[in-house]
Amino acid sequence: MAALNSADALQVSGLRKRYDDRDVVAGISFTVPTGTCFGLLGPNGAGKTTTLRCCLGLTRPDGGKINLGAYDIPADAEAARQRVGVVPQLDNLDPDFTASENLLVYGRYFGIADATIRARIPGLLDFAGLGGREKARIQTLSGGMKRRLTLARALINDPDVIFLDEPTTGLDPQARHLIWERLKQLTARGKTLILTTHFMDEAERLCNRLAVLDNGHLVTEGAPRELIAAHIEPQVVEVFGDDAPRWARSRNGLAERLEVAGDTAFFYCRDPAPLLAALADAPALRYMHRAASLEDVFIKLTGRELRD
Repeated sequence: MAALNSADALQVSGLRKRYDDRDVVAGISFTVPTGTCFGLLGPNGAGKTTTLRCCLGLTRPDGGKINLGAYDIPADAEAARQRVGVVPQLDNLDPDFTASENLLVYGRYFGIADATIRARIPGLLDFAGLGGREKARIQTLSGGMKRRLTLARALINDPDVIFLDEPTTGLDPQARHLIWERLKQLTARGKTLILTTHFMDEAERLCNRLAVLDNGHLVTEGAPRELIAAHIEPQVVEVFGDDAPRWARSRNGLAERLEVAGDTAFFYCRDPAPLLAALADAPALRYMHRAASLEDVFIKLTGRELRD
């Protein structure tokens, strides 16, 4: 099967999807260059999963244009998906099959010969940290193992583009770091990754570029460090304690911006020295001084309120 033939792995222009009386995706546009990792970030209900489903041809958009490599979506979605891998938000491995049987059966959907699939399985299981688990039943695998097997399954057709919907949700730190390492290896081999995640450190580590969605709109787009420089003060001091909100509001002038959430005050500063000096005279308060992160940008652009 030929590779997707385009300088850009994905081009989305004016994408719209409406359910009932609400625009779930409201005319967004972005481009994903081949061989990069692109992140779609946003609170729950921002439109991330709907965008991915439209790009895969699984949901028909109400407007806009999508090109997945050389293929027009949704018209040529079936052909395009031959060169695409998908890691869904929830694992959907077949519990009746072993680990290797899950890969074998999935590979047949792409019309790949059994001999070719069987030859690929050991390498894919090793890649996923599951070497020696060929005959393991799905029920015996941990959550991290199942997630890694789902990643291995997404690679059975040697795809050019891999869509990952929250690939590390629910995993312990060790499993997350292993998956991060494997995803970096994929981009180093020229694969294109398009992922959604709620972990800002994950996006900051993996993504060459990312887009932040909120209420169906594209709020901003760029490289992680560019977005941090453009949208947030460079230094953050978090002050904790029962008296922190009152103390912080009385020292509001010591930072460019102050946010209070519960018993934590967030001072966003260009020069934190005056604030740190004031904190030295407040021993009852605890604080943490750090560089600004992508999470600070995300909270500033989408708010701190809970989304369901």
